[in-house]
Amino acid sequence: MTTLLDIRGLDAGYGTIRVVRNLSLRVEEGEIVALLGPNGAGKTTTLLTASGLVPPLAGEVEVLGIPAGRRSPQAMARHGLAHVPEGRSLFCSLTAKENVELAAGRDRKAAERALGFFPDLASHLGRRAGLLSGGQQQMLALARALATKPRLLMVDEMSLGLAPVIVERLLPALRTVADETGCGVLFVEQHVHLALAVADRAYVLAHGELVAAGEASDLARQTQLLASGYLGERALAAEA
Repeated sequence: MTTLLDIRGLDAGYGTIRVVRNLSLRVEEGEIVALLGPNGAGKTTTLLTASGLVPPLAGEVEVLGIPAGRRSPQAMARHGLAHVPEGRSLFCSLTAKENVELAAGRDRKAAERALGFFPDLASHLGRRAGLLSGGQQQMLALARALATKPRLLMVDEMSLGLAPVIVERLLPALRTVADETGCGVLFVEQHVHLALAVADRAYVLAHGELVAAGEASDLARQTQLLASGYLGERALAAEA
């Protein structure tokens, strides 16, 4: 398989503050990778660095075969990188359909295919994005990203502000996208077991450092390890 994202020994942060330290991570073609960890662990910083919005402080980052910083974020988007940020960044005054068509440009088939992954949006395409529910807005943000026909899709906090039942409906769409298009997916998620159910592999960050990595199915069985990553060593002592 083709490696779409290759991070080796990454230190990342802001100014002299290192939020992420010595992180190595990869995403292959057609693979779904979950990036897990508590708030402040460095997950968003990792995605921003991979997108070229935050320069790496140390280590190497290659996105779609191109070293980080070699091209602008806009150029990387044209090259096949799509990043759905935590705030979704929709054009709230445009309709749902207009948001997706704007991303697709002249490729109407790309817009139609992207929307096809989210049939629940079909009856809301004429509504302004700002009037959609939180779940509908997240579907739209994903559809808009997919309308660019990305090779690598990164999604930050897809479940933010959403009920678990909505997340259960959204996450399988990532599996469908990866299987049908070959797009690699890296996503940040707080609903750990829902994320591990759809991912192929996962990485767990705590305090900016990697504390666990492996096949998602294996990590799902290691409850003590996951608890220690989220709650610290006291979680292990509590279960002992």
